[in-house]
Amino acid sequence: MKKSYLLLLFFFSIFAVSCDNDDNAELAKFAVPTVKSLADIRADVSVTAARQTQSDGKIYVTEDYLFYIAQESGVHIFNNTNPASPVNIAFINLDGVHNISVKGNYLYADNFVDLLVFDISNIQNITLVRTIENSIAFSPTFPQEAEFYDYTVYPTGDEIITGFDIQMRNRPEGEFITLANDALASFESANGGNIGTGGSYARFQINGDALYTIDAYKLNVFNIANPVNAFFDKEVYMTQWFGGGVFETLFIQKEILFVGSTTGMYTVDAEDEFNPFFVSGFSHATACDPVVVYGNTAYITVRGGSSCGAIDDQINVIDVTDIAAPTLLSTYLLDEPYGLGIKNGVLYVGCGNNGLKVFNAVNSANLTLENTYPINVKDIIPLDSHLIVVGNNHITQYSYGPNFTLTPISEIDL
Repeated sequence: MKKSYLLLLFFFSIFAVSCDNDDNAELAKFAVPTVKSLADIRADVSVTAARQTQSDGKIYVTEDYLFYIAQESGVHIFNNTNPASPVNIAFINLDGVHNISVKGNYLYADNFVDLLVFDISNIQNITLVRTIENSIAFSPTFPQEAEFYDYTVYPTGDEIITGFDIQMRNRPEGEFITLANDALASFESANGGNIGTGGSYARFQINGDALYTIDAYKLNVFNIANPVNAFFDKEVYMTQWFGGGVFETLFIQKEILFVGSTTGMYTVDAEDEFNPFFVSGFSHATACDPVVVYGNTAYITVRGGSSCGAIDDQINVIDVTDIAAPTLLSTYLLDEPYGLGIKNGVLYVGCGNNGLKVFNAVNSANLTLENTYPINVKDIIPLDSHLIVVGNNHITQYSYGPNFTLTPISEIDL
């Protein structure tokens, strides 16, 4: 498969930037690519004893375990049989991990451009059983604060760009410079059984013997009927459906996929698990938006500003009774909404530093804010038994109480 980072090379090859030091020159922020070889990335995969992390991340849960996916660091595994006393038990070192899914005794994870399959049947002896090379398209997040891009650092041979460092350098003069905005524009050219549950920022979902992953503009389908021989089945390009929006999140309810993108929410029929097809879409102005669904109602947090767009921060409530014609039920303005979760008529929304918001959603067309908890929250997983939220290097688990109240039962500093 083609790797999206190669698109950078053509664009940046025509520019020149002088970076000589000059004590009297005005300084500017340069995005300098971090380059690594695929051989080194693959050789670094390992399973070790439990460790702490300072990396931002996402959460994923199964019946007995809580997984913390530390972005581009690894997967921390907690025994969560007793949510009041989670135990950090193991760490999978994966420099390029961003997403995981679990079915039965197997964990599926990305490692920059590869899909890896781990046997976790013995959690004390986790083993890598399959690597599907070059099956994931990876594009590192371009730093928003960068003013210029350093094109002189680029991958060769089996190397890829894995991220960026910000360096202070002399501000260049003249017309032939690479602006960060140009670089950014080019860079972005409810399961059952034994399947785990991810938060609203999940990009992996499992449906029967199919694992779905999303890239910026397409859906990837993997056959995991035999995990140790899992293989890439097909890619389904969706730009002709969605009009150019960048895909961000993937949610599944029964056999319907709900794709959150920068331009809206889209529904995909996956009844034939290896041949999913587009059904319909709901569009909004450009913004960041995870989506969750409960019954016949979808909830989307739409966050504008920065690289997400200029739309007002809000929650959109969508009727998906007819997935071929989703319709807007209501809009609720809310500052800085990130991830969200819905359970038993209660909507939980993580609003970053603005706290955890708890809404009465029994009448989905008329959300009512009932409680706010002053904690940094980026994503949420509401289970039948309790609620799990993740913020900046911190996980809190809550028990449900009467009148939309929550009581913390454990906290994990990461």
